[in-house]
Amino acid sequence: MYKILVTDSINVQGLQSLYEHPSILVDKKDQLSSAELREIIGNYDALIVRSQTIVSKELIHSAHRLQIIARAGVGVDNIDVEAATRKGIIVINAPGANTIAACEHTLAMLLSLARRIPHAYQSMSNGEWNRNAFKGVELYEKTLGIIGMGKIGTEVAKRAKSFQMKILGYDPYLTEERAKKLGIVKASINEIAIQSDFITVHTPLIKETRNLVNDEFLQKTKRGVRIINCARGGIIDEAALIRAIQSGHVAGAALDVFTQEPPTNLDLLQHPNIIVTPHLGASTEEAQEKVAKEVSDEIINIFESQTIRHAVNAPQMSGETQLKMKPYLQLGEQLAEIAIQLLKKAPEKIDIAYYGDLVEEDTSLLTRYMVKGILSYHLSDSVNLINAIHLLKEHGLSYNVQRNATNKGFANYMELVLYKGDKKVNIGATVLNGYGARIVNINNYRVDVRPEQHLLYIKHQDIPGMIGQVGSILGSYSINIGTMQVGRAAIGGEAIMILTLDKKIEQEVTHALHSISGLEDVQILELSYEEELSVEKALHL
Repeated sequence: MYKILVTDSINVQGLQSLYEHPSILVDKKDQLSSAELREIIGNYDALIVRSQTIVSKELIHSAHRLQIIARAGVGVDNIDVEAATRKGIIVINAPGANTIAACEHTLAMLLSLARRIPHAYQSMSNGEWNRNAFKGVELYEKTLGIIGMGKIGTEVAKRAKSFQMKILGYDPYLTEERAKKLGIVKASINEIAIQSDFITVHTPLIKETRNLVNDEFLQKTKRGVRIINCARGGIIDEAALIRAIQSGHVAGAALDVFTQEPPTNLDLLQHPNIIVTPHLGASTEEAQEKVAKEVSDEIINIFESQTIRHAVNAPQMSGETQLKMKPYLQLGEQLAEIAIQLLKKAPEKIDIAYYGDLVEEDTSLLTRYMVKGILSYHLSDSVNLINAIHLLKEHGLSYNVQRNATNKGFANYMELVLYKGDKKVNIGATVLNGYGARIVNINNYRVDVRPEQHLLYIKHQDIPGMIGQVGSILGSYSINIGTMQVGRAAIGGEAIMILTLDKKIEQEVTHALHSISGLEDVQILELSYEEELSVEKALHL
């Protein structure tokens, strides 16, 4: 018998498959103290929680037979995933079960904002009858800009079309073909800002999307635009939004999520043109049943067939595979991070090739590390080693893996090629015996670069004095150069420099470098990096 402990208020109907399973015993114990939970957790094979139970390192240390921790929801902030991974415990969640609930809440906020329904309700609750004070606008033939065309954004688009709205959609992985099938127009973020009457965001919160809707974005928008955020707090710069609403440029906003939760900014909470709800996107009876059912079914699949779909930590490898592949895993992810940053766009096609000794090993996990490195740039922590290939296919990306016993000049060699339209980026790397990981090819320029956290890529004309000018500018900003590699195709032609730096540099430094005559491109490359990649760290996402 497998014993499962449920510690939070979780929909009973969603847990039904566990209750009915002949080999599973479910204990439901609400409101346990941390000490009480630590005392009994050693008796269970799986733990199901929502957000109330804190699954700490201390609790995990006491979980001697625990195999699965399941979060009946999306976020896992209340779970020490690293501690669970070190102990070999699978952590799963239910990332797609709240799609419809979040979509419908977005539409509810859209309509409430357009027709000022909460304000009218509050007025009548105060005994007033003031029809002229709450004149709204129609959605009919208005333009809705959707930033983020994942599952939720796509469902919003489908429903907004029924109002005969024109839909502009942006997503780094949205193709013209998919946009056409959805009956929407593929657009850039700038086009959405300039053309939209309503704008809703549905992206993850990552470096590229933090404060995406800021002063600069809002200045481009139509006067009278209305903005909705039911995705993640932090995508909208709340101070910039308040300024734009107070100036009258933005007509209003509807927010379900906030940079700080619960929010304390009274200008945000009490402004008459801002509608706020307390993070209700997934708060429907149906969504709560779905998340419970999704994790219940996955627990059964793991116990019965070791099938894992929604793990947020990495799979285990055999000890022998760990030792053989350990030097390549981080290099593979770094290879992908360099390639996607140089491409600057979401790829349409991915080619991966292994040569020499690598052909004799199981490289499937290494491939997943590369795919994770590529997708994480736009999808952030929603990508892990378990779902990387699934997400690749879900976003319509084709990928190809080749294995060739020839050595390509190195005993082991891996190459990654990304394609977007007529643009191509190819990166090659190897692990040199006694010297470690090396990037040896960037867009057919031969280099020898040890991948480090802070790199600077420069494309330039091969003319005298170029290296000196670059060094002089970096020195003027107190940027210390660790190493510099130069690759060129021919004397006096195009060339590249790759510099390893001691610290991250700011955009003002790159702007200064652009002033050098003959310099064509400057790009900061940030890589994941650990001096000593432990097996636990390699497996942990």
